[in-house]
Amino acid sequence: MPVIPFTDDDVARLRDLLSEVVADGAAPGGVIVCGTADGQREVLAAGLVAPELGDAAPTDSTVYDVASLTKVLATWPLVGQAVQAGLLDLDQPVRDFLPATSGEAPSGQATVRQLIAHTSGLRASTRLDTYRGAEAPLHELLCREPLEDTPGQHRYINRGYILLGLALAHVHGRPLDVLAAKLWRDLGLTATVYGPVGRSLQVAPTEQRIPGAPRIWGAPHDDNAGLLGGVAGHAGVLSTPRDLGRYAQALLTAYREKDASPLGGWLRASLVPQVSIEPGLERGLSWILAGQVAYHHGFTGTSLYLAPESGRYLAIATNAVYHGPARTRIAPLRGLALKTISAV
Repeated sequence: MPVIPFTDDDVARLRDLLSEVVADGAAPGGVIVCGTADGQREVLAAGLVAPELGDAAPTDSTVYDVASLTKVLATWPLVGQAVQAGLLDLDQPVRDFLPATSGEAPSGQATVRQLIAHTSGLRASTRLDTYRGAEAPLHELLCREPLEDTPGQHRYINRGYILLGLALAHVHGRPLDVLAAKLWRDLGLTATVYGPVGRSLQVAPTEQRIPGAPRIWGAPHDDNAGLLGGVAGHAGVLSTPRDLGRYAQALLTAYREKDASPLGGWLRASLVPQVSIEPGLERGLSWILAGQVAYHHGFTGTSLYLAPESGRYLAIATNAVYHGPARTRIAPLRGLALKTISAV
């Protein structure tokens, strides 16, 4: 499979639009890293880490809350390892991989495959604060809940990944953050961690929830991840653009090694469509599939794109949620990213 590099025009268009969306107030600043499996790497940056941090400019070492990229940076590869080790089975109920649950557990009947592909039918709204003071453990509370939809339909559900994180910790007998730390260390990701982290000029703050109060800074923006101490299967990871690029390159390299790499085999299996999202978009295992491209977004203003056949990747790291909900504000940048990485 030939690697198709990004052209100078590709890079220029991405740089220009990143500067435009930052100038228009979509985010204080941001970084794009794009490259290929064989080593091309371009770093594009614009704006500031945050206005209150002075003239500190973002770089590929700036730490961002990647939000739901946690799903593909932590939970998805760890599920793949556990499946390959025989610790999880994609088509068995998740309750089989959790501590014993007493009584009826309709949500616990969702399979690992359904949870990771967002087809479980579990309740979509997740408010872990409503479980405060409950005597039963979290996995049991989640498993006992009734289904909200018929399994098999696509609906993005965070609680499914919370259950997967709890299942991973149980089958390994080790906390999720410990499992993830080893994974990242093995892949050469030196700055990717579960939060919280110390505040500094190298850490991008996110949202101000209460007027006059400090912004969320170095801690997970996601409330449910925060209630779990910053460690959850759906959110809570902080990373740098550099590490996102390293991770993407490692996935592409593994994919191109064919049968020699377990990670590559898991990626290939994950690119098989599981359910339609809308015309032109399907859900694989974790990843959204658009033709030859797999991608995922994070609520805070992050994205990761892979084009395994052409050997290309692209990562976007911003703290666009600094100005409120980020999806609409950075949609043009995400649209150009998908168009650029899809081009051959």
